[in-house]
Amino acid sequence: MSKAVTRLALIGYGNVARALARLLRRQHAKFPFRITGIHTARHGTAVAARGVPVDPVFGPAAASIDEFLDAAQADIAVELTTLNPATGEPAISHIRAALARRMHVVTANKGPIAHAYADLRDMAARQGVEFRFESTVMDGAPVFNLVRYNLPGATVLGFTGALNSTSKLVIETMERGGSFEDGLALARSLGVTEADASFDVEGWDSAAKTAALANVLMDARTTPQAVSTRGIARLTPERIAELGRAGKTVRLISRARRGAGGITLRVRAEVLEKTDVLASVGGTSNVLLLHTDLMGTIGTVSISPGVEQTAYGVFGDLVDVTRG
Repeated sequence: MSKAVTRLALIGYGNVARALARLLRRQHAKFPFRITGIHTARHGTAVAARGVPVDPVFGPAAASIDEFLDAAQADIAVELTTLNPATGEPAISHIRAALARRMHVVTANKGPIAHAYADLRDMAARQGVEFRFESTVMDGAPVFNLVRYNLPGATVLGFTGALNSTSKLVIETMERGGSFEDGLALARSLGVTEADASFDVEGWDSAAKTAALANVLMDARTTPQAVSTRGIARLTPERIAELGRAGKTVRLISRARRGAGGITLRVRAEVLEKTDVLASVGGTSNVLLLHTDLMGTIGTVSISPGVEQTAYGVFGDLVDVTRG
């Protein structure tokens, strides 16, 4: 008996979305997903009931996200637009429009989780649909699903993570004698910076990830603006060399702690021993430690992830949603 096809409407078609489309094509025999619509702000809109190809021919952009979702007639909306760390828009509105139509939603955009998670979660529950977002923080490495499925009854008391790739690449470039700008150029060449690289070096990307993690794992109901943030923009090669001679390095660290006065959140460029677990991963690799009451401290590490891993995280969410 053939499996029922699940129809997808993709909002955004950048590197992650294209990697997802290729992955879906390779896995179609086992997991029959069909992209029936793609909507972008720059390229236009493509809709086809029998499936939009990996390299679509875009027509004029739909007049609104509502018009696109109505035309795509999909079961799941996949929101993959660019991060706006200041507001989370327009991704939040895209997700609300899909949930209003009783569509499941999967996203890799951390903005909605950082700014409006509780509202979107509750709206999905009222509509009787799923809302998933595994790829928003660690490029698809299991974090939210780890807690959802493997830590029953446990309370997350806090977390500590080195979650921004660009800052690591800049620091490592300066450790090798290069400049701050050389490090940024390397990060851009690898495609790991945000569209505005200042979001990375000033700590906004990390603040958005910190808020997203706290909202989901600790019910913080916060935003990136509430995270005490200081980035790496003031670091110099001279300072990095001085620390290196002392066996130390710097990492942009996200921290959350649940205390008597509530949840405190911060992002800082911290001086660490080079042997510290938070300094042990470099380049585009990331590490996150979860501090819990029943399981102590456990961690997740992603080693040199790329867009394929982020796309796989989205794919995993899609499969999970179809399994009910």
